[in-house]
Amino acid sequence: MTPITLLFLAVSMSADAFAASISKGAELQKPRYRHAISIGLVFGVIEAITPVLGWVAGKASQQYVQAWDHWVAFTLLTLIGLHMMHAGLKKEDKIEHRKQTLWLLVLTATATSIDAMAVGASLAFVDANIIATSLAIGLATTVMASIGTFLGNKLGKFVGHWAELIGGIVLIGIGLAVLAEHTAFFNA
Repeated sequence: MTPITLLFLAVSMSADAFAASISKGAELQKPRYRHAISIGLVFGVIEAITPVLGWVAGKASQQYVQAWDHWVAFTLLTLIGLHMMHAGLKKEDKIEHRKQTLWLLVLTATATSIDAMAVGASLAFVDANIIATSLAIGLATTVMASIGTFLGNKLGKFVGHWAELIGGIVLIGIGLAVLAEHTAFFNA
């Protein structure tokens, strides 16, 4: 995986956390830097752990799917990308205001990191350094979620939709690149 691909992957994986953190920032109304960084760290740590869990599961099943692993990676990345694009295209009229709790924040961060687990599973089938990938995803998510939290009261729900839409497009592009790299169909 090239550094540029890793950067695009990390940023696209942080898109859903960015969208969720905008909502969290809007709920706080005027978040302080401390709040923004704390929320970013919760999202980032969880988002860094889940690709490793997915990678372990992918490695465990690799011997069974090695002949078509590139198709598995392509399918997972495409499905996740399409799901992110669908979420990005949905319009919500208002941001629901709820009391901020650590438990709710962890649940939200876990829900937004499920796609990173699936990406981790797909990375088990290609030549990717999972530690570097997970750290990049975690760092990008921490930064993006912190920025999203801080800007939430100014940007509201509108930016979150675009972030998920763009993130989904990037993931589909990475899936196509994996497929092109591993099949003679695209190399002809």
